[in-house]
Amino acid sequence: MATTEEHRARQGNAELTLDTAELLAREEHGVSITGRSPWYLAWRRLRRNYVALAFLGIFILIVVACALAPVYAHHVAHTGPDDNHVTDTVKIGDRQVPVMSLNQGGRLGVTILGPTWWHAGGRFVLGADGNGRDVAVRVLYGGRNSLKVGIGSALICTFLSIVLALLAGYYGGWGDWLISRFFDLIWAFPVILLAIALGAALSINGLHWGPINIETGSLWIPTLVISYVLIPYVGRPLRGQILSLREKEFVEASISQGAKPLRVMFAEILPNIASSVLVFFTLIIASNILTEAALSFLGAGVQPPNPSWGTLIAEGQTRLTTAPWLTLVPGLAIVMTVLSLNIFGDGLRDALDPRAKVRIEH
Repeated sequence: MATTEEHRARQGNAELTLDTAELLAREEHGVSITGRSPWYLAWRRLRRNYVALAFLGIFILIVVACALAPVYAHHVAHTGPDDNHVTDTVKIGDRQVPVMSLNQGGRLGVTILGPTWWHAGGRFVLGADGNGRDVAVRVLYGGRNSLKVGIGSALICTFLSIVLALLAGYYGGWGDWLISRFFDLIWAFPVILLAIALGAALSINGLHWGPINIETGSLWIPTLVISYVLIPYVGRPLRGQILSLREKEFVEASISQGAKPLRVMFAEILPNIASSVLVFFTLIIASNILTEAALSFLGAGVQPPNPSWGTLIAEGQTRLTTAPWLTLVPGLAIVMTVLSLNIFGDGLRDALDPRAKVRIEH
């Protein structure tokens, strides 16, 4: 039975054959043939992948919804992410329902308001949490923080990985040995355990190193921790590609014409790994969002009162049987975000190179 990679390779070969047949048909009919860039051909393959584009649309909707969290909070829900409504009531139809009330029958504990599903004029659409706060508002604000950490750490991680991979792959020698050992050192630690150790230490004392002063509770702490622990998962594959490209004829021709090392690296080699970098960047965002959720759930990521999807799951786990929406809603948000990025990333990889085997594994 053919594997998935073989199927994708055959699909890519079929598309290349169709492109060749189209060019031959145009040549026979005397139609002028204009060259197409690899990026145009990749876009043409990507736009035929409706599943990948649909999930890209889902991710964009999630980003837009989280970006508009202040608009929803101030103009629809009329509350902030940290505002308590313990003693307030909400009008649902003709009834005034308390946000939190004591259990009846002498039982200990309180009953919190469940999802109102827009029957309360936009307030508490997804219910309230154990402190009387609007869950929908906190999910949107938590999504903003999770996306900030995920995208920010992916940018930093990808940039540092490109720089280190270029230096190691192009120059070689002792520099390559040092950078490779640095990759191996981080690679030897389980990602979550290393991130927990660094995140827990920095969340207590902050980061004070030379001109860098980051206080406890800043989003920069989980952003820097996650970007650091995932550097080898991007840098090592890129280094391998650069080692291969360094021996190509176009690089030797550029060097023979007197091009400086920086020009060779950024004008000759970097454009040839741009497709891999783009795919890695898409997939690493999803991986970083999952890592951030795990760290925040364990108390080593985003620190209260800042909400994130991980902290919301941690806060709601004690009420899983009585108020399951407290954990299900942020959990579903994580699933849809990561799933949409992974499916779009796979589609983007197939569009840029149907024969590529690019994965983020840890």
